[in-house]
Amino acid sequence: MNGNVLASIKLMGMGMTAIFSVIIVIYAAVNLLHRFTDKKPDKKTQ
Repeated sequence: MNGNVLASIKLMGMGMTAIFSVIIVIYAAVNLLHRFTDKKPDKKTQ
């Protein structure tokens, strides 16, 4: 294969890894915020 093709595949893999890791970080942050700010609704309103 051409050197440019290998370099572009490596760059593409690094970009996909970065996007995947950012998605995981956002998912973890949302779960932590949800866990710490979860307020149970009162059952007296029924």
